[in-house]
Formats: sequence, C-alpha cells, structure tokens
Amino acid sequence: MLSRTANNLYWIARYMERADTVARLLDVGSRISLIPSEHGYRSEWDSLLQASGMAEGFTAKYGDPVQRNLESWLFFDRDNPSSVASCLTAARENARIVRTAMTAQVWDALNMAFQELRQLERQERSSLDQSTLTDWVTRQSALVRGAIDANLLRDDGYNFLNLGYYLERADNTARLLDVKYYVLLPRLDFVGSGLDNYQWSTLLRAMGAQRAFHWAYGGEITAGKIADFLILNRQSPRALITCIAGADNHLARLAKAYGREGPAQMRARAMLGELEEETIERIFEEGLHEYLSRFIGSVAELGSVIHEVYLGGELS
Repeated sequence: MLSRTANNLYWIARYMERADTVARLLDVGSRISLIPSEHGYRSEWDSLLQASGMAEGFTAKYGDPVQRNLESWLFFDRDNPSSVASCLTAARENARIVRTAMTAQVWDALNMAFQELRQLERQERSSLDQSTLTDWVTRQSALVRGAIDANLLRDDGYNFLNLGYYLERADNTARLLDVKYYVLLPRLDFVGSGLDNYQWSTLLRAMGAQRAFHWAYGGEITAGKIADFLILNRQSPRALITCIAGADNHLARLAKAYGREGPAQMRARAMLGELEEETIERIFEEGLHEYLSRFIGSVAELGSVIHEVYLGGELS
C-alpha cells in the first residue's frame, strides 16, 4: 500500500472520531451550564475550550465564551479545524481521494454524513437544537464505524483506519476526562460531595457510557470508579488501556504483514505495559490532570512515530 493511501485512511478515522468527541464536548458544556453557578467556580465554557485545546482560536474570533458562539465554533465554523463541520468535510475529502480502497457502504456512510451536514448548514441556527445536533453526529460516526467493521477486508487499509480511530479516541477520552478537572472542580471541599458525583455522572452520560458503567460497577458513582472505568478497565470501549491495546494490536498486524517490527510497535507496547501495571491509587496520587496531560503527550509521540514510519514514505 502507498503511504499516501495509508495516510488518507488513517485520517478518515481520526477526523470522524474527532467530530464525535467535539459533539460530546458540546454536550458536556451544555449540561454543565445547567448546574447552578452560585458555588463560584470558573467559566465552564472557557475551561472546556482550554481542555480541548481550542481556546486560542475561539478567543481570537469571538472573544468571550458565550454559549451561542461556542456552538457555532464547535459545530459549524470552518475556521476551526476541529469543528464538526471541518472534521466531517476533511474525512469525506480523504475518502474521495482513496475511494477505491474502501467499500461502497463505507463511502456511502461518509458521503451521506457530508450531504446531511450541508443541509444542516443551510438551516436557520435558531431551529437547530444542540442536543439534536449532538445526537446526529454520534449517529453518523457510529454508522461509518459500523460500515468499516462490517464490510472492509482485514488488510492494511483496515489496520490504518483502526490505528486512526484508536489513537484519536485515546487522546479524546483523556481530554474529556480532563474536562472534569479543568471545568468541574470548583473547590477542594466539593470532592466526594453530591455535586462532585453528579458532575462525574454528567461526564459519563456525555460519553454514552453511563449504562455500561453501571453494568461494570453498580452502586454509587464515585471518582475512583469512573477514573478506573475510563482509564484501566479493558471492558470499557473508551478506556485508555482499551485504545492503546487496540493500537498495539493493529501495529502488530502491520509488523507481521511487512515482516519487520520498528519503533512504533515498541512505543505502543511500552505504553500498554505501563497501563497494565498502573493503579488508580497511583494515578490519583500523581494527580489526575498531571497523569492525563502526560498520557496525551505520549499519544502524540506515538502518532508522530507512526507518521514517520508508515505515513511519510512508500510502504510497498
């Protein structure tokens, strides 16, 4: 497979997963904004932008984080390369370039999402409810992912698509989890309180993981249980360990296909080994925000190595 084809497939998956996550961030912000503000914590929307890495661009264009402007910035604004509209358009363009490398069903799912997006862009913004937009994005993302899993040959292209999905999901899960500490930790005396647990529950709902969490743990929602679920529990499809294990698996498949192992495989295996030996107690002792920041940096480094090894030159 040519590296440029692998690169297009890899970024199709990353853009689709990013669109899904940005929609979930919008949902998190909207839910948080409904929590009474008399407790005196910081601007929720500003903190959310900081956690997602989109604060500088938003401030330059809009200034103060007003919810209506944030909805435009996160969903429709083409000046934001991580907006839902930008991500879906980029995914569809990458798919158009490598259309012969995917099945008709995968192309149809991507193209349908793009065409429906154009219809949404023509509607009056006042007629578009935020929850409707969020549900639409998560549904389109699931349709594309389902078409990939159901129809694609398990070849190089499938491996590069899944590498994109797993790396983007690992980064995004860490950022969504970090929102809890950027946004939702008003004062130390709220830790473990009813408000603290409600905020954790809000994050679970935004990730579409509330029912799965209760199946896995049951009982009271606590910070420790949720952090364990989203970081170290292999049963959780969004957990950091699940994502890195998935990336490690597809890198191992590529190594077997090309008959050699390199720095990408070694780095992914090292990250997985660290996660397998980690405990929630040690993570909280280090500091959840500090741990997640370090993890996000490690994912970025792994992505750079994958690009250098597989996506920047000829593969075959």
